[in-house]
Amino acid sequence: MSERKVALITGSGRGIGLGIAKHLAADGCDIVVNDIHEPDVVKPALDELAALGAEVLYCRADISKAESRAQMLEEIKAKFGKLNILVNNAGVAPKVRADILEATEESYDRLMTINLKGPYFLTQLVANYMVEQSKDESFKGCIVNISSVSSSLPSTARGEYCISKAGVSMATKLWAARLGEFDIPVYEVQPGVIKTDMTSTVQEKYDKLIEGGLCHQRRWGFPEDIGKAVAMMARGDIAYSTGQVILVDGGLTLQCL
Repeated sequence: MSERKVALITGSGRGIGLGIAKHLAADGCDIVVNDIHEPDVVKPALDELAALGAEVLYCRADISKAESRAQMLEEIKAKFGKLNILVNNAGVAPKVRADILEATEESYDRLMTINLKGPYFLTQLVANYMVEQSKDESFKGCIVNISSVSSSLPSTARGEYCISKAGVSMATKLWAARLGEFDIPVYEVQPGVIKTDMTSTVQEKYDKLIEGGLCHQRRWGFPEDIGKAVAMMARGDIAYSTGQVILVDGGLTLQCL
């Protein structure tokens, strides 16, 4: 069996997920790209990862659906026979930013299902597989949750998003506590304002806020900033630090007097 680690990154056809996948591929991992798009849409991303030396598997799957999660893991087992790294990155923003006095149950349910329920039960599925693999002492695995500074900073125009990410933060603690006995560390990365398709609709707003000092480092964050942090975790650089949360936010949450 190859000594290369296998990494599954959800929502990695573009944006933050692709930034993470590229750094893991450059570090010598084989990559499982997961997204909901047709294969031709993600082909440029797959080709880019392959050019970095990774063997790449594309799993088109909706992580909010149990059957899709199960099928994806079976495809990974069939292709690679192992899975070392899970990065729970896939997530969505509200279709409409609405004041919490007016937000709809439909929007709330959508975000909770995709942003919280999906990763929670995908982690359960993968964690059980990792526990099984950990019987081999040579196995090295980890899980990384991508949440948001919105897990602790309230934004009343997208309350459902904030609550879903707060749930991801608690899930990190839960899985870190449960998997510690198997030496499978669980981490969390909290991005700040990252320039992706998700934030393209509010770019002008955040351009002004960043210029005005929203972040101590007065620039947007980029997917590669998140990729570097995840790569550190996946390499095992902080292997004895399960449950740790890394803020990649340019100092947005740094409190000063």
